[in-house]
Amino acid sequence: MKTKLYLRMSSHDAHYGGDLVDGARILGLFGDAATELLIRNDGDEGLFRAYEQVDFFHPVFAGDYLEVEAEIVHIGNTSRKMEFRCYKTVSPRKDISASAADLLKEKILVASAVGTCVVLAENQRNI
Repeated sequence: MKTKLYLRMSSHDAHYGGDLVDGARILGLFGDAATELLIRNDGDEGLFRAYEQVDFFHPVFAGDYLEVEAEIVHIGNTSRKMEFRCYKTVSPRKDISASAADLLKEKILVASAVGTCVVLAENQRNI
């Protein structure tokens, strides 16, 4: 099972100088995607248990458009192992004007992760 989220990072998402968005914001997006997958699969939001791998490859800035992909890759009795990827698809062009942006010819992988979520046994519908 897979899902995708599409969103734009705003100035409120920027945490550091130069409008840089911190990695914790990306992990939060992974958590949102995991919640959607758990609701679709189990009818319950579940709980994020652990990440076994997290990698950040490129910076994310306010104004960037992101595409977040998540997929359940293994279903256990109460656990759901998931893979996550976050891509940048549009970048602002402040060097041209405050509202200019580039649609990227190829999306850029900015982060990936593997994590496990758990669902309370009494709430599962797809055991």
